[in-house]
Amino acid sequence: MILTLIIAFLSLIALMVIHEFGHFIIAKKFGVRVEEFGVGYPPRLFGKKIGETIYSVNLIPLGAFVRIYGEEGGVDDYRSFVNLKIWQRVLIVIGGVAAFWIASIIIFSVVFAIGSDLPIGDQDTQGVTNVQVKVVSVSKDSPAYTAGLKAGDTITSVQVGNTETKIDKIADFQKITNDNKGNQINVTVVRSGSAVILDLTPRLTSPIGEGPVGISLERMATLIEKHPWYQAPIQGVVYTWQTTVSALKGLYTMFSGLFSGKGTPEEASFAGPLGITVFLANAASYGVGFFLYFIGMISVFIAIFNLFPIPALDGGKLVFLLIEKIMKKPVPAKIEQSITAIFFIILITFSIYITIRYDIPRFSQFLKSSLQK
Repeated sequence: MILTLIIAFLSLIALMVIHEFGHFIIAKKFGVRVEEFGVGYPPRLFGKKIGETIYSVNLIPLGAFVRIYGEEGGVDDYRSFVNLKIWQRVLIVIGGVAAFWIASIIIFSVVFAIGSDLPIGDQDTQGVTNVQVKVVSVSKDSPAYTAGLKAGDTITSVQVGNTETKIDKIADFQKITNDNKGNQINVTVVRSGSAVILDLTPRLTSPIGEGPVGISLERMATLIEKHPWYQAPIQGVVYTWQTTVSALKGLYTMFSGLFSGKGTPEEASFAGPLGITVFLANAASYGVGFFLYFIGMISVFIAIFNLFPIPALDGGKLVFLLIEKIMKKPVPAKIEQSITAIFFIILITFSIYITIRYDIPRFSQFLKSSLQK
């Protein structure tokens, strides 16, 4: 469990490092002095100066940063950020966002090269193959635990008396167990490639949230078929584009609802770094393919979020550059810094709210489920 969380968290940090590297490499290309490239946020733990840039590891492990000379304005130097032409500064800003999409293309290319099973609903039937009902977690001291069911098992059939029912939907298994509380049934699972028959007796009464058996199930299907290595990159590009379009449509629907007074969709939720780490850790339980797929999705979503026209984000920096282009002069450095600082505080406050409201309950539930396995 701890190892899974660490891997998930490091994967998220890696995305942030890739993002900052996008800014870094283009700034270097244009000859701008990069003062520091840091992993994590200050205070600094250690660093090494190579050339004119300090490469550092910092105490607060919530991302990464690149400190570009003159980026905050107020510097008149030929190697400063503000001395570049506007189009060059735009490219430096966009470089970080583009890095997310490039990372998504590479990640999705790997997914298409190895293929992947993805979670689906019982109602999904079109274009799905190799449907499996998998055990995600088993509650301790539950009937499933006593019978020997384990996380990772694939339930293939259930036999009640002389009647055997193939299982390819979660609802089918739930109906059988609910209809046979207190009666022994035989559950066939596939574990490590071998079929295992287990005797299971659903309980008459059960703790809240566990049900008569005490397991959490997920319906999986092969939605991403394995492609030859030379086709996988093409599929990676296509899927990144499709994911981006779908995400933008979802955002349009959400904001349309907000501005029309309908509010956010009922299923809408938010997640901060802790919540995303939990999602990634859960994704890892479904295999490498789905874990990488989920990272690719997150990379696209963060790229879009960074383009929001909010000071303290890359989109906000682009707004300041647009104002400079229109007004023929830059926004005064102190004004830009003050506005950026205010919105940074707002974002941090919102992030803290999301952590308390959504992420901590998710994390607590993740720990509880993991300890019950």
